[in-house]
Amino acid sequence: MFTAKAIGRVKSPYRETKDIPKGLGARHEAEGVLEILPEFEAGLTDIEGFSHLIVLWEFDRAQGFDLLASPPSDNRTHGVFATRSPRRPNPIGFTVVELRRRDGACLHVRGVDMLDGTPILDIKPYLSSIPQESLRRGWLAEAEERQ
Repeated sequence: MFTAKAIGRVKSPYRETKDIPKGLGARHEAEGVLEILPEFEAGLTDIEGFSHLIVLWEFDRAQGFDLLASPPSDNRTHGVFATRSPRRPNPIGFTVVELRRRDGACLHVRGVDMLDGTPILDIKPYLSSIPQESLRRGWLAEAEERQ
């Protein structure tokens, strides 16, 4: 086991969970800034060459967890590991954002779905070799068809 240490914080237009778009058709186009702590700035070297980033972050305002979740995009319950619910045994979030530009230790991005002040745990360049036609969307595809 390890103890996570925040490498920075998110600057986001979202102050409350209810403000973040959720459910079928939700589009995450909000712009924000990943403010990296000065002691980790060297770790951003060469990040400008990537169009998209994976951001791992902490659901720092979630309390407790449920093994079954009722997502806003479906009227049925699903296992928490088949959803993006914040109420997880380990409150870790995962978001893919578009990197717009870097300004020192600040990464200006589009696609934030985190609350303002959310702790950032890690950043990785987004790379995928999975062809679009090979991806499956599970219960979400079924929920979209029912709409």
